[in-house]
Amino acid sequence: MMTVMEYAEDMNKKIEEILNACKSLNINVSNDSNLLSDEDITILDGYFASDTQENDENYDEYIDEEIDEIVEDIKDTKKIDVDNSISKQKLKKKNDANKIKKDFAQKKKEMYKNKKKLISNAPTNNSNVVLYTENMSIGALANELGVPAAEIVKKLFSQGLMVTINTPISYENAEILVLDYDKELKRKESADVTNFEQFEIVDLEKDLVKRPPVVTIMGHVDHGKTTLLDTIRKSDVASTEAGGITQAISAYQVKHNNEIITFIDTPGHAAFTEMRARGASITDIVIIIVAADDGVMPQTREVVDHAKAANVPIIVAINKIDKPGANPEKIMTELSELGLTPEEWGGETLYNKISAKEGIGINELLDNILLIAELKDYKANPNRYAVGTVIESRLDKHLGPIVTVLIQNGTLRIGDAIVVGNAYGKIRTLKNSNNEDITSALPSQPVEITGINEVPIAGDKFMAFESEKQARTIGEERKMQAKLKENTNKTALTLDALFSKIQEGAKEINVIIKTDVNGSSEAVKNSLEKIEVEGVKVNVIRSSVGAITEGDIVLAKASDAIIIGFNVRPNNSIKDYAEEQGVEIRLYDIIYKVVEDMESAMKGLLDPEYEEKILGSAEIRQLFKFSKVGTIAGSYVVDGIIKRDSKARVIRDGIVIYDGNIGSVQREKDSVKEVKKGLECGITIENFNDIKVGDIIESYEMVEKER
Repeated sequence: MMTVMEYAEDMNKKIEEILNACKSLNINVSNDSNLLSDEDITILDGYFASDTQENDENYDEYIDEEIDEIVEDIKDTKKIDVDNSISKQKLKKKNDANKIKKDFAQKKKEMYKNKKKLISNAPTNNSNVVLYTENMSIGALANELGVPAAEIVKKLFSQGLMVTINTPISYENAEILVLDYDKELKRKESADVTNFEQFEIVDLEKDLVKRPPVVTIMGHVDHGKTTLLDTIRKSDVASTEAGGITQAISAYQVKHNNEIITFIDTPGHAAFTEMRARGASITDIVIIIVAADDGVMPQTREVVDHAKAANVPIIVAINKIDKPGANPEKIMTELSELGLTPEEWGGETLYNKISAKEGIGINELLDNILLIAELKDYKANPNRYAVGTVIESRLDKHLGPIVTVLIQNGTLRIGDAIVVGNAYGKIRTLKNSNNEDITSALPSQPVEITGINEVPIAGDKFMAFESEKQARTIGEERKMQAKLKENTNKTALTLDALFSKIQEGAKEINVIIKTDVNGSSEAVKNSLEKIEVEGVKVNVIRSSVGAITEGDIVLAKASDAIIIGFNVRPNNSIKDYAEEQGVEIRLYDIIYKVVEDMESAMKGLLDPEYEEKILGSAEIRQLFKFSKVGTIAGSYVVDGIIKRDSKARVIRDGIVIYDGNIGSVQREKDSVKEVKKGLECGITIENFNDIKVGDIIESYEMVEKER
């Protein structure tokens, strides 16, 4: 907030000008000491921005008139012929542009003058809502409910649960309990607007209106994705892109049968899944495009996995049906094997036979999109401050960060305060998919915005707020939280965490299987899909042959899945990437062990997991043979310690020739527990005497990994 005088100084204007503007905009102030609210300041900023634009236009017109006069003088003095028709065309074009600018300036002024107050996204204090925190104790829940803890303990006893007031209570049990007190349970993070990715927005049914469906087209390279998008847009985009491959993410809207459809154009399934991995669920419908003369390729299979994992309706577009060798039936058969059975064969997947190049079947495809949209009844509330997702962003040296966002709920307007990821600002300009300036944008609309203080990342969420002060506070708080989290990776699902996940209400466990041969792939998949523990099933989202790749890790992170490798071993870079992304890779070579581990994990009975810890190594320098004891290795400890009763390897020329246990360790005539680096000792290996001078004895132990 600031006074009228402070605002006038800030804007380099007279106080009288500010007061007159306030009067015309219905802002209730009478003198220079009156306070202006954040909302008032936003409205005034927009008002004076419009005035500046109009002044700039008047100056442009003045310069044009001056230039015209100079041209006329030159024509008179030098007798130069000028093509008047070209001059008239240029003048008409310029007049049209000036008219558009003036019309927009007027619209902007009207919007600021009649700016409607939208529903706030800030949380409301509701006495009927109880907030649940992770590992909340029964005592803490009783305190939130305002009832004695003994009362809660008694209720849980009656349900067969033996607990005390310090016992943690699961979300599901707490949810049932609070219903007895006519209250609603919510997770604390879903009520914290700072963490707006998890923030729960509840709209009244009466406030919801129909919104356009959001569609993503995916497919193998060269199967016609860009040509299809180009045909739908009725503009030549494909020819301007290098090598026919889409270079950037963009979004646009088209109208079909008086209904609007939003298309998100991604450069590939990896980008689509990366956004999902960051929690950005922006797509309502996925179209998978397959060339009829080529068939289902390995990349098509990957696309199907990614689309199915997104858990949205899928439409298959069989392209290039006009080409010789086109075989749509073959495509339908191959995709049916991947779980996309055509509706005409009794399945649930809609298929369209098209030629993107010739425009065949495009209307039918758009009809099917609208059919799904009607069945799904996509709705949003345009009367609240906007929330949505970043599709792409870039830095312009003149305009600063330029961000393309998709509005998923609410209305976004010029002047709105906004937080995008960890950045914040005030919307300075709004452009639609046709690059036209607009004053506001509705749900499912992609728009380009400026006014943000930093460049966000694709997949970042955004939320608009009532005041710039509130947006700045939340943006700075989020930035601070991000710095604290920088060194701690978000851990994806692990076998160890399965049981607690099931207790929290999970009904499916997502798994990716990678094997050495097709037979193993099918066997492991079938074995896992038969497992059912307390109504929870294993959902295999990908099962394929070959090494574990970065693509598998990206999909696993996006889908909260575990990767199971059977007779395959990832290289170090893949292991490091999986660790960095918090994705668990489990490696097996026996099928029953895969099933056993999965069942045990789902029941919460997973055996302890051990990892090897190298203690030290010793070089054998002399041999002593005794009939009762066997061979004693006179050794020198070159590294760490040699420990009695630890496990040991005998290494000769870099090759392990025996793996067993250390029987005894002696210093001179005394038996000792361990010997440190730099000392000599005598070592015996249990059940192994075939040792030689120069062999290395490596002492190690298996340590239980922390769960």
